[in-house]
Formats: sequence, C-alpha cells, structure tokens
Amino acid sequence: MKIREVGVSVERMASTPFTSLDDYIGLPRVEALALSPDGTRAVLTVATLKKDATAYERSLWSVPTDGSGSPTRLTRSAKGESSAAFTSSGDVLFVSARPDAEADDDQDAGQLWLLPAAGGEARPITRLAGGVAAIAAVAEASDRVVLSAELLPAAESLEAEAKLRALRKKKKVAAILHESYPVRFWDHDLGPAEPHLLGLDLSGLVDTIAAVTAESDDRAPDEAVEEGGDAGTPYPATLPRPADLTPHPGRSADIAGAALTPDGRTLVASLRVAETRDGRFVLVAIDTTTGERTTLFDEPEVDFESPTISHDGTRLAFLRVERSSPTGPTDLELWVAGIDGADPQRIGGGWDRWASSFVFDAGDVALIATADSDGRGPVYRIPLDGSTPEQLTADDYTYTHVAVDRASGDLVALRSNWVSPSHPVRISRDGGVTALVTPAAIPQAPGTITEVETTAEDGARVRGWLLLPDGASDAAPAPLLLWIHGGPLNSWNAWSWRWAPLLAVARGYAVLLPDPALSTGYGLEFIARGWNSWGGKPYTDLMAITDAVIARDDIDETRTAAMGGSFGGYMANWVAGHTDRFRAIVTHASLWALDQFSGTTDSSDYWQRIFTPEAMIEHSPHRFVQDIRTPLLVIHGDRDYRVPIGESLRLWSELAEHHAEPDGSTMHRFLFYPDENHWVLKPQHAVVWYQTVFAFLDQHVHGSDWKRPELLG
Repeated sequence: MKIREVGVSVERMASTPFTSLDDYIGLPRVEALALSPDGTRAVLTVATLKKDATAYERSLWSVPTDGSGSPTRLTRSAKGESSAAFTSSGDVLFVSARPDAEADDDQDAGQLWLLPAAGGEARPITRLAGGVAAIAAVAEASDRVVLSAELLPAAESLEAEAKLRALRKKKKVAAILHESYPVRFWDHDLGPAEPHLLGLDLSGLVDTIAAVTAESDDRAPDEAVEEGGDAGTPYPATLPRPADLTPHPGRSADIAGAALTPDGRTLVASLRVAETRDGRFVLVAIDTTTGERTTLFDEPEVDFESPTISHDGTRLAFLRVERSSPTGPTDLELWVAGIDGADPQRIGGGWDRWASSFVFDAGDVALIATADSDGRGPVYRIPLDGSTPEQLTADDYTYTHVAVDRASGDLVALRSNWVSPSHPVRISRDGGVTALVTPAAIPQAPGTITEVETTAEDGARVRGWLLLPDGASDAAPAPLLLWIHGGPLNSWNAWSWRWAPLLAVARGYAVLLPDPALSTGYGLEFIARGWNSWGGKPYTDLMAITDAVIARDDIDETRTAAMGGSFGGYMANWVAGHTDRFRAIVTHASLWALDQFSGTTDSSDYWQRIFTPEAMIEHSPHRFVQDIRTPLLVIHGDRDYRVPIGESLRLWSELAEHHAEPDGSTMHRFLFYPDENHWVLKPQHAVVWYQTVFAFLDQHVHGSDWKRPELLG
C-alpha cells in the first residue's frame, strides 16, 4: 500500500462544528456561483438554517472576484432565492416564491425576479400560475432569457392555464392521467403539467405604477373559474409576456441542457424524443422570435446533451453519448460544431476523462472543462484544434460552477474537498488559485486526510481517501468505517453536506472513502472492470483496499464497520452476504433485488439495458440473505423513486424471515422516513439519521448499550 499525506492537514480544536450535530446542520452552505458580465463580482447562493432549525432558507450574496473586500448580502426573504444568473447589463435574475405585492393572492409557486444593477429593490418578471421551475438560459449580449416552466396540456393560453389550475384546486382534484412513461422522477410525481421552455424579452422593461379602477378584474382565478366563457384573469400587461418555444411538448422539454446565442435569437436545447418507455436526447435550434425549429444532431441510440455556445456565437460544443449495453460502458465524447451544426468534430479524444461541465474559453479557441480525475476534480483547457488537453489545477480539490472572466481570461469557480466545503476562488491563466471572501467561512475540521492505494488482484490500482481522527496512533488505533459511494459512476472527490465523514471522524472513527471499479476519474477501462458485474471487482476492490488500510498500525482491524447509500447501499448489502468481517453495516436507500428494482425505478429501461438478465440475477444481493451474519441498519425514504421503498421493505421482510428470533426480535434495525426521498434533506431528519447511525455503530463496534434517539420516541 502507498500512502501520501495530502497538503490539507488540519488540527482539531477542543470543539469543532462536527462535534455537535446541531452545530453541523447550522453551518452556512455555498451552493452555487454566477459571474457578472464584467467579471468583477460573483453572486453566491447561500443556504442557512431557519430559526426553528427545521429547514434551510437561501439568499444571494455578492463577493468581489479580485480577492479583496467583504461579502454583501443582496436578498433577504422568508421564501428564499435560487437559480441566480446575470443579464447582459449586469442585472441579477433569480427564482423566488417571495410575495408579489401586485399579485391577486400569495402563491407558493416561484417566479422570476430581477434585481437591478443600478440599485433598487427586486421586482417580479413573471406571474405564471404554476410558477417558474428554473432559468434555462440567458443571452450574453442581449436581454433575452429562457425559462423552464410547467403548463397543463389542455390549456391554450396562460390565462386558461391559470383557470384550469384554480379549478383543480377548488375541486381538490389531484388525479393525474398518464399517456406515456415515465410517471415519476427522483422524488416527485410527473404531471399533470408538462415542462415547457418559455422565451422572455426583457428589453424595454421599466417599472410602472399599476392603476386600479372599478373596471379592473382583481379577482383571484378561483373566484371565477366556473363562470361560463371566462378565460381566466388576464396575464399582467405590465410584465413581459412569455412566448412558448415548445408548444404541446409532452415530456420533450425535460431538457439535458440549453444555451442561447449571444444575441438571444437562437436557443439550442437538448430535447427528449420519446421512445417506447425511454427516450433519446437530440440537439435542436429554436428561433426565439418565430419558434421555428431545426434539428442539428439526432442519431439512433445516441444522446446529445449539454450544449454551450461560444462568446462570438459561431460555434457549439456538446456531449455525444452512445447508449451503453451489457457489453461495456461507452465514452462521453466532447464535440464542437458550427452554430448551424456544420463541420462537427470530436475534441479531446485521447483524454480518457468524462467532462462534467464545460464552457468556451475567453478567446473561443478552447473549452474550459471539469472532470473527475484520480480522486479530484481538476479544471482543464481543451483546445478546439485537437491538441492535447491541459490540466490547469493540480491541487487536491474538485471544482464546480466554473465561469470565464472574458476581460482577463481568468476563471472564477467553487472548489471543495473532504475537509473543505464549497468556497469561491479565482484561477489565473497559469493555474494559480486565490481564495475569495465568502459569507460561509470554512469550518475547522477534525483530524487529517491521507491518500491511500493498493493493487487489486488483476493488477489495477485502487485508491481512496483515509480520514484519520486526532490521536490515532500505534498505541491508540482507531476503529475503521468503510464508506462506499453511490452512483455507481461516481468518485469520492468533493464535499457533500449529505454524506459527512468528518462527523464520524469527530467521534473517533477513521473513515475510508475508496473508489472501486465503476468509479469515475480513472478512465473507461477502470469503469469497465465492474460493468455488468457489480458484485465482482467492485467488491474485491473494496476488500483489497480495506485489507491494506487495516494493516496500518493506527487502525484497529478488530473494530470495523461498513456503510453506503444507493449503489453504496447495494454494495453494503452485497458485503453483508459475502463476509462477516465487519461488526456492523449501514445500508441506506439500497438495491436489494435487482430484477424487482429494475422494473420499479423511475428509469426502468436504463437499468435493464446495462445488465444481461443473467448478470442481474447473479449479482442480486437478495440471493444471499441466508448468509448474512452482520447486524444491519436499513434506512429508506418513502418518497425515493430512484430506488423505491420496495427494496428495503423486501430486505426487511427477508431479514425477519431468515434471522428473526422466535419472539420476533432481531439484531437488525429499520429507520424509515415517510416524507424523505433518496436523500435525507430536512435538517432534523439528518440529525436523527446520524444519531441512529452512530448509536448503531457504537453498539456493535464499541460494545456500547443501544441508545434510541430521543426524537424517535
């Protein structure tokens, strides 16, 4: 095993925010970054805990991008703000459900708001009955913006749509009639509304004082929904009227990215074309004035995604992804073409990395991209002429939200690793990094982070991060917690507020974060090692690097546990059925019976397409339930549509069938959340999650008495 001490080593104070779960959930969180057109300031979306500690509220903050100054708060509302973006003139756009003083009633739906660069209060730009889902694209050199919003399919106008929504609400009708697959996604039911792309022209936008007269129809929509011939309350004439760029879309506007040309005249969007119960993504150009549509790229069994447009408006970059099959994973190919789709060519063909984001460089002769790589997420410059990509950052961080300052060519981004949450930085042309001021200071972290690796049985290099608590030594070795990532196409390379290994480190555990076969950032061949064989090399890789780590003198090999969520939960179940080396196993939102899962998840076709029927059975953990000897803590949310609750219900039933005592008691536990999804997002639910996990681990790893968390009754 090779060990390297990483350049981020921290000393624990007497107490850190990770010692107390209440302190941890109270830490402010930087979630997103947008760069102003002149490059002088960045707007951060920051989440903070509400006073009652039951939810997070979000606000926008401005920070200078030269490394000087102090953060300035831009917004403050009980509803919070998100999806910040800049117009070409420097105004800030965002989505918020904050009250609109001129609206007829206080709606919960988020609308588009504009905060003027010249000063003054934010003002609403839309008043859609169903609200705005997100800002899909903003033009770089004009006043056009494209929104994503959901409209009821039977409505032929915004007014009729509002009337239909009000009628459903009045009659308390929640029923949804589906005419295609899928019917739900991630954590929410799809329909009855359909996603649309709406164009909005902000030119000539001025504030006015709305006059109220006796003739004004100031009724809320539900006050007149049953009057014959009433088309609904007119859409406000004081607001720019959205233009529907995707009329009668079905689910086609479930986009995989969209971009506007600098002049705002053309939208290039990755639209979904339905195919039986699946669909492929095609690149389409839409004239934002006429709505005329031109297909740029469309191939059978190929997805075209993530379009981005050059600053001069002449070129288009995108991902081309051939469909994977049981024979192996396919590459994520980076392509460029003329804005009309002419002369397409692949770039970075020998790179062997998957671009997770990309934008055009200042001079439009290269792309600035991010990608998982060797347990990190560096920034790259990828020349359009086909020459070798250049890695710009060489530190132990992962970068996201990368934006180009066109004036200097420098970059502004967020970066994080496992001891530093996301924070804003500036990256110079030579790769030098300057930390920017932030309203969410980096918290003091416990312990140290170390890079570890070993050689698998087939000769492959398998690496990971090892977080060590203070005081771990030959004389006082620490218990080990193997934490398996989800995905499975993923890497332990960036901070996560949901998965917080420092909470375990603060409680004396060493935490191993390995990247086994199927992990990203090591090339296509490394992913292929575990393809169609989840219980094969991913499992043996995990055991090999665990063996290497427990050989360290500062690790107690007699006190080990394992845990994971999603694919990590699948692997935790697989581990439970194939070894008794761990004292306890935590399995969150886990796959248990693959044949059952593949037909009930929200994307059945994909999961059935990447496995052969034989492999799906061979690598299903449920077949080994009788071999489980380790106590399991099963955790699942009922709103999880990616890995439906049926997986854990069946796991719990079969654990009871094969391992319960005659009186029905069991060493296993099941923590169930009726209103959480694939993640546990509510702050107090997160506290209960960690309290339960640590109580379970302490019982079986340390021999402590079982302590039921107070809020579980």
